[in-house]
Amino acid sequence: MSTFSAKRMMILAPHTDDGELGCGGAIARFIERGTEVFYTAFSVCEQSVPYGFKEDQLQDELMEATAVLGIPPANVLVHRYEVRHFPESRQSILQDIIDVRMAINPDLVLMPCLDDLHQDHQVIAAEGLRAYKNTTVLSYEMPWNNLTISTSAFVILEPRHVQKKIAALECYKTQTFRPYANAEFVWSLARTRGAQIAQQYAEVFQLVRLVM
Repeated sequence: MSTFSAKRMMILAPHTDDGELGCGGAIARFIERGTEVFYTAFSVCEQSVPYGFKEDQLQDELMEATAVLGIPPANVLVHRYEVRHFPESRQSILQDIIDVRMAINPDLVLMPCLDDLHQDHQVIAAEGLRAYKNTTVLSYEMPWNNLTISTSAFVILEPRHVQKKIAALECYKTQTFRPYANAEFVWSLARTRGAQIAQQYAEVFQLVRLVM
C-alpha cells in the first residue's frame, strides 16, 4: 500500500460545506499527519440561506466546521461570489485562485470534478486546474452532482476521520434538510468506497494531475 504526503494542501470549495462534504475525512487525516491545510470558499450563498437564519450564517458555520477538522481560522479564505452566477465571474475567480497559489504554493489541491453538473462547481474545477496545472490535483466526489466519476484515487480513513467529517457537517444547521447531509449517508458512502479497496472506510477522488 503506497503512501502520499503533502506539506501544504489547498481545498477549493465553490460553496461553504462543499469541502467538508467532498473530502472532510481526507482533510482530517492529512492534518493528523502534519499537513498544513488551507481552505478557500468562493460563496457563502446568502441568496440560498433558509428562512429564519441570518444572511451570512453559512460563513459562521464554515468557520465552526473547519475548526472541528483542525484548520486554523487564518487558513480559511472566504469570497462572496453570488451563488449560481460563477460563470459570469470566471476571470476574477481565476485571478483569486492564482493570487492564493502564489502566496501559499500548495503541493496538493482538492477540488470538484471537472464534469460536476453544478455551474459554480464547473467554474471552480476548470479555473482551479488552469491555475494549478503544475500541481497534483485530485477531484472530490459529490454523488448528487456527478453523473460519473473515475474512482482512480482513494484516501483510506479510520473511523475517527469519518466521525470528524460528520461532526464538521453537523455545524451546518442551515443544511440539515439536504438528504446527503446526515451521518447515515456519510458512513454508508465511506464504507462503500472502502470496500472498493478492501478497507473499512475511504473517500474516493478522481486523479486529475499527478506531479511527483
